[in-house]
Amino acid sequence: MSSDFEQLFGYINVVDNSNKVKKVADELLVMSCWTEEFCATIIRATQAIDSFAATDGDPVPGNEISLAMISPRLFENVQNDFGARLWPQLQEHWPLIDYHGIQDVFVIKYEVGQQEELRLHHDIAQVSASIKLNNDYEGAELEFPRQKFSNREIPVGHMLAWPSLVTHPHLSTPITQGIKYSATVWFELPIINS
Repeated sequence: MSSDFEQLFGYINVVDNSNKVKKVADELLVMSCWTEEFCATIIRATQAIDSFAATDGDPVPGNEISLAMISPRLFENVQNDFGARLWPQLQEHWPLIDYHGIQDVFVIKYEVGQQEELRLHHDIAQVSASIKLNNDYEGAELEFPRQKFSNREIPVGHMLAWPSLVTHPHLSTPITQGIKYSATVWFELPIINS
């Protein structure tokens, strides 16, 4: 068993490849991503830093902290891992996507009396994803009204991915008990040369 330090900075014993990508709703894909142990390590790291805040100018502000703030090395390891391991699986379903790195990976914290929900919105990225980091809470489900889908049954450590922009508006329902942590991933849009 590796320590939190080894997992965060060495990216050791973090990968879960038990389930390949599968479609769960219209253009919504789920796959195993991180071990439950690593998800718990990410939560402990965010709690230790305790710098959750909304980003200035964010039209959909969240109580969040970027993995790059925890450690630039961790962010680089995640970006390299996802590009090599997960992106090819996504390309099997969406062959026209191209990997241009990750814009951001951040942990959002939902808690009664703090940030309790997130309004309906869509992201500005090529592909967006959410990784459930814990499940000892009630409410705070990630919902996609157009696809009639929520992440209620998605296991801890699994990644739910979808095309960003206008086709997949989503929201987080109000949390009613406990504290929810989830990681959001925004994969970079392609650079368009004029």
